[in-house]
Amino acid sequence: MPRRYITVDEQHQVIARANRRCEYCKSAMDYAAQSFVMEHIIPIAAGGETSLDNLALACGGCNGHKHIKLTGLDSVSQTQVSLFHLRRQTWDEHFAWGADFLQVVGLTAAGRATVNALSLNRPGIVNMRRLLLLAGLHPP
Repeated sequence: MPRRYITVDEQHQVIARANRRCEYCKSAMDYAAQSFVMEHIIPIAAGGETSLDNLALACGGCNGHKHIKLTGLDSVSQTQVSLFHLRRQTWDEHFAWGADFLQVVGLTAAGRATVNALSLNRPGIVNMRRLLLLAGLHPP
């Protein structure tokens, strides 16, 4: 049976590696209205392990939308594709900020599927980005 407990040291390492931001939507932990969680990139239910290579910092919204999903619908090809993998892929290659810096735009099939599956442009996040942009704290 895989280990499920995440040690305090592992939690600190994950938070530091993520620069206190959700690794999916890039929301800042310090300004979030919801709790952040240690996310299994590949869920334990799908054979993922509790290891630093499989743990990510995620806001509650992204974690809740992702749940145990590994695939999502690419809005261009209309096919199921693997979601963006935080340890095997680079955020900047799969996502960009829209012209107003409020929307995350998927650049690839995996990026588009992840934007849709995790709802990376939820109204609350877009509103927070707008406020942080005005304060000079966004984009990250």
